[in-house]
Amino acid sequence: MSLLTVENLTLQFRTDEGLITAVESVSFEINSGEVLGLVGQSGSGKSVTAKSLMQLNPSNAVYSPESSIQLELENEVVDVLSLQDSSELVVVRGGAISMIFQEPMASFAPALTIGYQMVEQLLIHTSMSKKAAATLSVEMLERVGISDAGQRFHQYAFELSGGMRQRAMIAMALSTKPKLLIADEPTTALDVTIQAQVLDLMKDLVSEFGMAILFITHDLGVIAQVADRVSVMYLGRIVESGPVRDVLHSPSHPYTKGLLHALPKLDELDKPLTPIPGDIPSPLERPPGCVFHTRCPEVLADRCNVSIPTRTKVSQFHTASCFALDSTGKAA
Repeated sequence: MSLLTVENLTLQFRTDEGLITAVESVSFEINSGEVLGLVGQSGSGKSVTAKSLMQLNPSNAVYSPESSIQLELENEVVDVLSLQDSSELVVVRGGAISMIFQEPMASFAPALTIGYQMVEQLLIHTSMSKKAAATLSVEMLERVGISDAGQRFHQYAFELSGGMRQRAMIAMALSTKPKLLIADEPTTALDVTIQAQVLDLMKDLVSEFGMAILFITHDLGVIAQVADRVSVMYLGRIVESGPVRDVLHSPSHPYTKGLLHALPKLDELDKPLTPIPGDIPSPLERPPGCVFHTRCPEVLADRCNVSIPTRTKVSQFHTASCFALDSTGKAA
């Protein structure tokens, strides 16, 4: 059985304008030792999906009865959406699942030292003494490549550089030895040199700890470097998924093709970029049928705007949801 299995996840938010759908019928699996990339434009539902795995969405979130998130641990299967109070949620909030965010300054408390916060979470999630927790925290800071870790342990987040803060957050997330690490745009705010170092570090950590990573980004170049499989999201739905090489070399959904065509090419610097036409619709005006049909160059009249396409098998592990594909997964 997979480490994490998400089935038919549908999430809406109660607002003054009514229920707004953020995620619709999302299903995927993550195995131990695997990196799953989740890509898509801002507003496609990537972060909301990730936060659902730890029940971190706000109190106005409403999950459909069909939604299921199952976490397989050594001695039990945890039904994540059935967890209620804080004592039950500890297992998915820093225990078996940890999360690193795009901007560490928004996650570290500015008035507390890095070390204090690392020790505090270890005291919550383990039976360690304060001294042992401090020793482990310094060791983890060293393992993620932070120099003078003993000194950094006593510093505040604002005293560290952006790359060092991101490494400190990774060290904090890993100190509880999670089964699954959620990385939400962890390299977006970093320069390319530090970005490469962080990506190499994460690949090393997968090999060393055997954990799984859900890597969320809008950057397909990053996904090509770190992911084993990739799922492409648009307006709350997964439109294509499969092994990263299959999806990036042979994209089948028009949205995936559009994302790849929009990437600049170093061997064609004079060629203009090709953006996806139009804008992502507001969740308040969610289009019927295929959610991408309002921007799709391959739209089929009186079909794409009426019905939701089912997953079509492109190859053994590669699927896409598009009416332009026939039953064999080829372009119709």
